[in-house]
Amino acid sequence: MAAIPVRVQRGGPEGNGQKLFVVPTYDEAGNVAALVAALEPIVDGPGLDVLVIDDGSPDGTGSIVAKLASTRPWLHLLERDRPTGLGSAYRAGFTWALDRSYGWIGEMDADLSHDPAVIPQMLDAAAGGADLVVGSRYVAGGGAEGWPLARRALSRGANRFARTLLRLGTRDVTAGFRLYSRRAVELILDAGTRCDGYGFQVEGAYLVERGGGGVVEVPIRFHDRRYGRSKMSRSIAIEAAKRCVRLAVSPPEVPRLRSGPASAVGVVTRRQA
Repeated sequence: MAAIPVRVQRGGPEGNGQKLFVVPTYDEAGNVAALVAALEPIVDGPGLDVLVIDDGSPDGTGSIVAKLASTRPWLHLLERDRPTGLGSAYRAGFTWALDRSYGWIGEMDADLSHDPAVIPQMLDAAAGGADLVVGSRYVAGGGAEGWPLARRALSRGANRFARTLLRLGTRDVTAGFRLYSRRAVELILDAGTRCDGYGFQVEGAYLVERGGGGVVEVPIRFHDRRYGRSKMSRSIAIEAAKRCVRLAVSPPEVPRLRSGPASAVGVVTRRQA
């Protein structure tokens, strides 16, 4: 199945108020059932749905999700015929969510590195008026577990590079565990993004901050994947660095998310146990 086009259908500034988390997958057969089990006790209370976007995983991830979704109304599956990158998957998922009038759209990894138990805290932070809630490794109480020193250095260096070059207040601009307001997602799709790796996350934070949106960072403990291989590569890092330079040299005009002065970046200091 070909990737769906980016097509924004508006259903009011906050949609129907429902929440959706988008989870891209490629060869995550060893993780996805455990992720669904971890999400199960979370979804009922806040009225949360989950969309898995599988890019033609040869290990049968899509089939596993389809079977799980057959008995779970909150779980949805969008299958694509080949891997075209993280950014491409999220753009497809964002469009799917807007077409169905979701009011809040989140992102999380399928490899159990993001703890679903933090989602209620992220939803609480969003209810305070933020346009972007980031599950952050780089605020007090946050961190990463199970990473070798080289991976820690790469992550911190990439964040420092992007934050400094683009003058961003968000401390974890490459984080993949986040929640956007509907209007922020509309801005991201309308303004356009170019990256298909973690640079897509930098673009999202950049657009929200430049659009004057509110950002709140919730501390999380990031856990390295237990099964499968990381999708990180040298080409992904180069793509992100080039995009940061381009945004710094030729900043685009970004529409305002709200009237008045830009909102500050805030931090929620408590963390889910």
